[in-house]
Amino acid sequence: MPSRDKVLLGTAGVVGSTVLAWRTLFPWIGEDIKFLRQSKEARAIIDKHIANGKMIVDLFEEDVLRTPRKPFIIFEDRFYTYELVNEQANRVASLASQWGLMIGDTVAIMIGNEPAFIWTYLGLQKLGIIVAFINYNIKKKALIHSLKSVDAKILILGKDDEILNAVDEIRDEISEIPVYVQGKNIKRPRDYLPWDELLLVALPVQCTKISRAGIHFGTTNCYIFTSGTTGLPKPVIVSQRKVLNYAGLLLVSGFKEGDIVYTTPPLYHSIAGGLGLMGTITAGGTIVLRRNFSARHFWEDVRKYDITYIQYVGEMIRYIVALPQHPLDGIHKVKAAVGNGLRQDIWHKFQMRFRVPKICELFGATEGTTSMMNLSNRVGACGRISPILNRFDLTPKYIIKVDPITGEPIRNKDGHCQQVNRGGSGLLITGIPLAMQHFKFYKGDVDMNEKKVIRNIFLDGDAYFNYGDLVRLDNDYFVYFKDRLGDTYRWKGENVSTFEVANVISGLDFIQDANVYGVHVPGTEGRAGMAALHLHEGFTISDRMLEDIYKHCSDNLPSYAQPVFLRFLKEMIITGTFKQRKVEFVNEGYDPSLIADPLYYKDDARKTYFPLTHEIYGHIGIKSKL
Repeated sequence: MPSRDKVLLGTAGVVGSTVLAWRTLFPWIGEDIKFLRQSKEARAIIDKHIANGKMIVDLFEEDVLRTPRKPFIIFEDRFYTYELVNEQANRVASLASQWGLMIGDTVAIMIGNEPAFIWTYLGLQKLGIIVAFINYNIKKKALIHSLKSVDAKILILGKDDEILNAVDEIRDEISEIPVYVQGKNIKRPRDYLPWDELLLVALPVQCTKISRAGIHFGTTNCYIFTSGTTGLPKPVIVSQRKVLNYAGLLLVSGFKEGDIVYTTPPLYHSIAGGLGLMGTITAGGTIVLRRNFSARHFWEDVRKYDITYIQYVGEMIRYIVALPQHPLDGIHKVKAAVGNGLRQDIWHKFQMRFRVPKICELFGATEGTTSMMNLSNRVGACGRISPILNRFDLTPKYIIKVDPITGEPIRNKDGHCQQVNRGGSGLLITGIPLAMQHFKFYKGDVDMNEKKVIRNIFLDGDAYFNYGDLVRLDNDYFVYFKDRLGDTYRWKGENVSTFEVANVISGLDFIQDANVYGVHVPGTEGRAGMAALHLHEGFTISDRMLEDIYKHCSDNLPSYAQPVFLRFLKEMIITGTFKQRKVEFVNEGYDPSLIADPLYYKDDARKTYFPLTHEIYGHIGIKSKL
């Protein structure tokens, strides 16, 4: 259904086609023009590769021929050229060719952030073998599920002892899968195979494209798992085409052949292994890896290696901003920071203090049908959805009205949905191209596949991808992440966004991070707000601090959104991709018999937060004034 803005666009054509006329009628159109200009070159590159049938492994091999001696990977002060990485990848392919696997079979790799991850992936891709990126932090049930869900024929482990120990715990449950272990110094049980020794004698002969004949852009390239913060990890099917689309995001941000990207998020994540690695290969650039993210060494590495692009996810930037001031803050060659999950409350602090010219916050999902990126430096925004951009987009984006608690779209008498107006919030959905109408987003999970599709939105029979995220659209068509559906809770008849409450509380200078969620209180409707807080180093809980939190929340939040309970953490619990974990906290509630951390409740009579004792805990509920 055409919106009022699209009707106005038609009117503008009658009035005049000059830029001045357009800008007068639509002040926001300049941002559309900027985005279209910046994305045009990147889109042309990706489209050209697709038209020529060039998969990501083909592009890598072209990089090797064009710039063999150029550093492709920098890791722990060692430079790995394109030529060297290709030689190692050829050894992997030679070894893998002896396994008798077919194109479309899966090999799982459980390797940390090191060059071996990259050349193992590329070597398997030379044979058309699907690679499953296994999270090296998971254990037991989650690990067993991950391997079996992708029907892994082979498992290749990195050299970290923790990885081998995790697999050793479940070895009996995956006894049918041959396991290769990297690292000469690892003590190997008898049923593990020595990867390094076998790789050393494998011939580094270049594979011909005949070795992977038959793969196409719809063929699966790899499986990247969802984080599994709720339920078990789910393997997302990443096609050869989608890998190039990941790469295109880094190109859209301006990344070129002469650039160097600093990648500290785990390579098993789509931001690092997708956008970072694939973007580097497509541009022919250089990627700097660090085994684990370190806020203390972050800028030291950036300066040492002349980094021009940095990647981030989740709360990484918060840890960087928490560093003590340093004379060299802002001395670097960084052109842009690219990633997602940068909270609005620290965006400006980070950009101003460290003099980062451009922050390209993006929005997307590993299994999503499209993505968007903020190319305008608009603080807090993760992209744009305007009538003009949607007109040029093969997979248009819409924000529809939804019940934030149930997650169900609000439908009219005809059973269809309505878009939110500018200034409003709703559920983000994106078009599913006709060719993908029956495409599976996850391997094997039929029910989960259908849950990601939302139907009959504007017309009977249409289908859209459901991101499960609430976003806000401002008057200039910029989009801001608001909350995950399910993280929003209802209290005193009102809907509360955990993300927005956390942004407010984190504005206090002694709070490093805030994790907000809703907890059940017996005899009351909905869920009461609770905030798990992590203080900056050097701060301790005091009466003055508790009074300041109370006043700050009272001044900046409506009464129903002010946290009823506080929990002070020694350290913030996060996932491997720097996302806050909430499930455990929600289950523990505010029960002092289950929680060793200091607990407090909102005391309006004293205008502060007061210690939550076992005795008070027993009286909270229907008889209280919560």
